[in-house]
Amino acid sequence: MTGKIQKTDAEWKAVLAEKGAERGAFEVTRHAATERPFTGKFESVWDDGSYHCVCCGNELFDASTKFDAGCGWPSFSLAVPGAITDIVDRSHGMTRTETVCSQCGAHLGHVFPDGPTDTGLRYCMNSASLDFKTK
Repeated sequence: MTGKIQKTDAEWKAVLAEKGAERGAFEVTRHAATERPFTGKFESVWDDGSYHCVCCGNELFDASTKFDAGCGWPSFSLAVPGAITDIVDRSHGMTRTETVCSQCGAHLGHVFPDGPTDTGLRYCMNSASLDFKTK
C-alpha cells in the first residue's frame, strides 16, 4: 500500500479499536476487502459534514458530493483534492481503479466513470473505511 503514514498490522488494529471502527474495518482498509452492499453504516446517511479516512483522519469527501447510486455503498462525485490516490486494480478478472487514502494507504473502494454529475465520477466507498464528522 502507498501512503506517508506507515504502521504494522498490530498498530492499525489498535488504532481502529481505539476509534471504535466497525467490524471488518481492518480487513477492508488494510487488506482491500469489500463490505457487503447495503450493510455499511454510511450508505444511507445524508447529514451535512465531511467523510474522513477511518485509519488516519484524512478528509476525503464533503457530504455535499454524496449521491444515491443505488449500488449499496456510499457514493461521491468529487474527492477532496489530493486526498485519494488511484491504483490500477486487475483483480477479479477485470480492470478497475482502486482508491486509497493518500496519507496512510487505506483501501477505500473504487472509482468508476459513470457518475451522474459533471465530474462523471462515482467514488464507490466502503463505509468501514470512513468516519463522518458533522458540520
